[in-house]
Parts: sequence; structure tokens; C-alpha cells
Amino acid sequence: MTDAPTPNPETPLLDTVNFPHDLRKLKPEQLRQVADELRAEVISAVGTTGGHLGSGLGVVELTTAIHYVFNTPEDKLVFDVGHQCYPHKILTGRRDRIRTLRKGGGLSGFTKRSESEYDPFGAAHSSTSISAALGFAIANKLNGKPGKGIAVIGDGAMSAGMAYEAMNNAEQAGNRLIVILNDNDMSIAPPVGGLSAYLARAVSSSEYLGLRSLASKVAGKLSRRVHNVAEKAEEYARGMATGGTLFEELGFYYVGPIDGHNLDHLIPVLENVRDAEDGPILIHVVTEKGKGYSFAEESADKYHGVAKFDVVTGKQDKGPGGGPPAYQNVFGDTLAKLAESDPRICAITAAMPSGTGVDRFAKAHPERSFDVGIAEQHGVTFAAGLAAQGMRPFAAIYSTFLQRAYDQVVHDVAIQNLPVRFAIDRAGLVGADGSTHAGSFDVTYLATLPNFVVMAAADEAELVHMTYTAAEYDDGPIAFRYPRGSGTGVPLPDVPQKLEIGKGRMVREGKKVAILSLGARLAEAEKAADELDAKGLSTSVADLRFAKPLDEELIRKLLTSHDVCVTIEEGAIGGLGAHVLTMASDDGLIDGGLKLRTMRLPDQFQDQDSPDKQYKEAGLDSEAIVETVLKALRHNSSGVSEAGARA
Repeated sequence: MTDAPTPNPETPLLDTVNFPHDLRKLKPEQLRQVADELRAEVISAVGTTGGHLGSGLGVVELTTAIHYVFNTPEDKLVFDVGHQCYPHKILTGRRDRIRTLRKGGGLSGFTKRSESEYDPFGAAHSSTSISAALGFAIANKLNGKPGKGIAVIGDGAMSAGMAYEAMNNAEQAGNRLIVILNDNDMSIAPPVGGLSAYLARAVSSSEYLGLRSLASKVAGKLSRRVHNVAEKAEEYARGMATGGTLFEELGFYYVGPIDGHNLDHLIPVLENVRDAEDGPILIHVVTEKGKGYSFAEESADKYHGVAKFDVVTGKQDKGPGGGPPAYQNVFGDTLAKLAESDPRICAITAAMPSGTGVDRFAKAHPERSFDVGIAEQHGVTFAAGLAAQGMRPFAAIYSTFLQRAYDQVVHDVAIQNLPVRFAIDRAGLVGADGSTHAGSFDVTYLATLPNFVVMAAADEAELVHMTYTAAEYDDGPIAFRYPRGSGTGVPLPDVPQKLEIGKGRMVREGKKVAILSLGARLAEAEKAADELDAKGLSTSVADLRFAKPLDEELIRKLLTSHDVCVTIEEGAIGGLGAHVLTMASDDGLIDGGLKLRTMRLPDQFQDQDSPDKQYKEAGLDSEAIVETVLKALRHNSSGVSEAGARA
């Protein structure tokens, strides 16, 4: 059990709540104060750590009400994505660690099963909550156990098809499944004050549901045609009043919309739904992102993701300015410039315009920019259709999110050899967002596909060249990956260079050791080369640029002219190193005792930390490169290390 936090004069009531069972001891009229103190604690904590603020502020009352009404953790509460889970973490025994959010060894910025029994399902990608909650509900039903599945999903996440797939299959769960639609953009329907609250309470009440059940039984005695007409009339009558016809058609009993910040409205509706015999039920709750913090309320992005900030002034600590540009902005600006002379270029993003740099393209070419929402599968196939009709589409999607559309990448793009350009942001390790957002697998899952060209940018200048190269490549699908954050500071070219497909470049020439780098580990490779040269080990460094097709001529030359060769990449096993090893094996290049080593991400999911610490832990910094070379050289001719022989 977690120790109670030190009493705080500003949060006297919240200080008495360590877990939801403490919350349930309070009177309903005390919950308003709890929510106010909880909101202040979230603002204070995120001001210290940075992270996702606006979404959490929007669900303070809702989170408080859910834990007050339902029997968590027996009732399984699943937050979609998890951006909004900070208030939940504070109420579920983690307040004493809330200022370790997103730090090494601290709390995850998302829900995480290994962190708490109150996090029954880990999340960070969108639109999974209904499917997971349905799984909990059905499992309890099949095993005769109590407990409901409760999914809290935002209106943005409802743009993904997976949410509707889950709802379409939810009927068997009955009253064990509750979906709470958190509508924080008012994109579906606004609450309409007292009338809305009254209707929500009325249609979720046991009296109404009892009468509805009785009417259904009476209608069941009538002809099937009359029964169906009466049932549809009742559904559409409620739908006209509340706006829930779509959800009724998917098999849900709809309640709402209600004000998600009014506990006097929330509590009775949640209690009615908890005790209802009908189901599954969808509650439509309207909230305001950033609620209760003026700087967030007035910000265009509602302080969705923030750096550390001053709570009083709202000023964020963005760090020193004037440094190298962010990679995504280099991409967006380059693509926008190329599109000035090429009307075939268009850009697609899946709900991440600023994160991918597509916002910059959209500003210059709004008619050729498409934000498809949280719908990566659709986005990839949409791009394939554009390419099939002669356009030059760029699908700008984070590496970790492109995984969600892998079937479309294979079947709709690769098999048909369509020239879709994939701009893959957040390649490699990403720091505070941890394993859920790390771009660890894209080289492996793309370079294995026939027809694909796969590039990786070593710096921002290379990214300019690769964007142009992709724009000019019409022979099939082509992808280029680049890291999160700022570039290395190299000058950006005035005129982009069209790279020769499958050709790398020599960065420095040596004689004994060769480092074959793919992507943004190049700077560490050069640093390692300096250290090796200082030890008398003349070192070559190559930037291969391409994971597919490999520059076989360059690789063969390096492997046959150096004693030790090391590949290094910011990706999982199965990427560049595996392809180089396969080539070397097929060509017999390792038959004569060549010491060939591959360096890649470890076979594990790494938790959040600073990127530098993550790469050090992964063994992908200059120190690890040097040690890999020295260890290879310490092996004797029989392949047994000196240390092993002494043992």
C-alpha cells in the first residue's frame, strides 16, 4: 500500500483520499471540493513534469464521479489513449509519485498494467478502449463474476473504425458494458442545460427502463411488424431528443448529452446506469478540454501536451531558443516548397498535423492537405488510391502509428507497387513517451517487403535530400525515417539533391575498423571513430542511407578491406544488421574470419527516460560502439574470447 501523502493546506479533502474506497466514504456534496482540489493538484504536478494537461483537466469531475459510483478496481475502468489519466492516477494510490510522471523510473504518462491494479489495460494508441472493456465484461459474464467494463473514449478516438467494430459486437455484454463518450470538442452535440440533464436522468432511471421493459413485453405479444414499428418509434423519439440515434442503431442504449463538469448531473446518471438491467449503455458526456485553468482554456490546443510551466503565468519552459529546426518542420517546409512546382504532391496525416509538419504544408497548400483523423488504415489506402490516379502522396505518420496500418501497407501499397511516399516521424527512441511511442520496428517491418525502398536520414540536411528523392521516385513505394526533436545543426541545402537509390556515402576513410551507420546514430559513430583513431585503430564511417536496397558494392568493399565491421541503427532486430548479415552470408564474406557485429535496439520495450539515457541503456552510444569493436578484436582466431579462455 502507498503511504498517505503529506497533508497540504490547499488540498485538505483530497489528502484524505488515497484510493477510491476513501472517496466513497465522502458525501456527494463534498465531491465538488475534491474535484477542485484534484484539478489544482494536476496543474501543479504537470507544471513540474510537463506532459498531457488539457485532456486530464477536462475529465476531473468525470473521473471523480466514476470512482465514486463504480466499484473499481473490480469494475474495470479503461481510458482510451490514456492522455487523460493523471487525475485517475492521483485517486488510485499514486499521488505521492505523480511528480515523477514521464521520468526515468517514474510513472508512465499513460495507463500501464504493471503500475497499478486500477490500470486494467495499458493504452497510448487510440480507439482500443471499447474492445478491451468488452473483453473484461464478457470474461466476467462467462465466469459468473461481478464487475463491469467501463470505457472512457474521446470524440476524436471515435473517428477510428475500431471503435465502431467494437460497438457493433457489444450486444452480448448486456448491462456489463458501459461506454462513456467524452465529447470535448462539442463535435457531436452540445449539452442543453437543465433539459438535457433532466432527459438523461429520466431515460436512465429504473422507472423509465422498467416501463420500457414492460412495453417491450406487451409489444412482443403483438405481431412482429407492430412490435418492430413500436420499437423503432421509441428509439427515434429518444434519438430526436438526445441525438443518440447512431448509437442506438449500433445496439447501445444511449443516455445524454450531459454536462461532464456538473457532478449533480453526473452522479445520478452514473448510478442509474450502474444499476440498470438493460445494456450495453453509452453515456454521452460533454466536457471542456483544459477546464479550470485559464491558460489552457484560451490556448488553441488547450495545452494538450506541455513542457514544464509556471502555474501562475502559464509560461512554458521551452528551453533555449534559436537552435536547429525540428525534423518535422524541415520535412513540412521542404515538402511545401517542392509542391510549389509539382501539383501532384499532396500530404496526408492521421490527426497529427503539427507533430508531422503537415500543418506547414497545409498552410501553403490547403487543398492538397488531408487530415484523416485517427484513421491510419484509411489514410494509407487513401494514399494508395491517390497514387494509382497519378498523384504523388506523402503519408506522414509516426513510426509507431504506421504499425496500425500494416495490412494496408502490404496489400494496398506494396503488392500493387504503388508509389506512396511514407514520411516516418519519431524513428527510434522518443524519451518521455516511452515504449508505446518508440519508433523501433519500421525498418524491420518495411524492409522485409518486396518493392519497398527504405531510407533513414542521418541529419536534417539528409532529410531534405530524402524528401526530394521520394517526391521524384515513381517506381513504387518509398519510405524515409527521421527522429523526434531538433536536428544536429548542419546547414540546410538551398537546392535538394536527388539521391541515387540504394547508394550510401563514405563519411571518413580508415583501414582497420568500419562502422556502417543507418540514420541518426551517425554522430555517435563519428564520435566513436575519433576515440578508436586515438587508440591507433584507423576507422572508416559510412552513412548507408538505405536499408533497402542495400548498397552492396559499398558494403562488400568495407567488409573485405577491414578487420572489424559494425552496423548500427536505431531499430529492432531484423533491420539493417540482419540484411547486411544475410548479404554477407549469401556472398560468403564471413567465411574467412571477418569480425562482423550488429548493433541495434535490445529485444525489450524500454520505459520512458531522456533519449540520451535510453540510447545509453540500449547500448547505442559512442562508448558502446567502441566497446563492441574492442571486444571483437579481443577474440582469438578460434572465436573464443580471451576472457572466456581464461575462465
